[in-house]
Amino acid sequence: MKNKLLIVAFLALSVSLATCDKVLTFDISDETTVTIEKALTPFSIPYDFPTPDITTNSEQEFENNDTKVELVKEIILKDLDLTITSPTDKTFSFLKSIHIYIDNDTEEETELAWKDDIQSDAKTIQLNLTTNTLDNYVKSSKYKLRTEVVTRETLNQDVDIKISMTFQVTADPF
Repeated sequence: MKNKLLIVAFLALSVSLATCDKVLTFDISDETTVTIEKALTPFSIPYDFPTPDITTNSEQEFENNDTKVELVKEIILKDLDLTITSPTDKTFSFLKSIHIYIDNDTEEETELAWKDDIQSDAKTIQLNLTTNTLDNYVKSSKYKLRTEVVTRETLNQDVDIKISMTFQVTADPF
């Protein structure tokens, strides 16, 4: 009798698990470059640097992960790293703070990530992330970033910074 109850319980659990909807979670990565120009960078005053439009490949990414735009439940920023690509010997010691915002043609600008009181001799830093939902930005065909920086020293040369972003997507399968 005990074995029959175990078998019935196992079958009931198996059926309930088989009928549950599977939720997909996967990452989408994007990157762009911003140049902090020497002549335009005021010392200790916030200054904005726009980036060119970032064309997304999100529809293809969704399809590659067995879902589609209409089935996306949530997109959040999982990681945002900055890496100095030029000059090769430069570190982030010149930077006091940075705030990065995302924008597109249909949505209002919202903050993505920031770091204040940067004390880094590294060439790569990881920013603090907001918890904003970014569905309508990443699902669109393009978006742009605005980078606001405050420097702690006057730059004598342009500094190129690669912005690498990883977005976590949660969606239903098709």
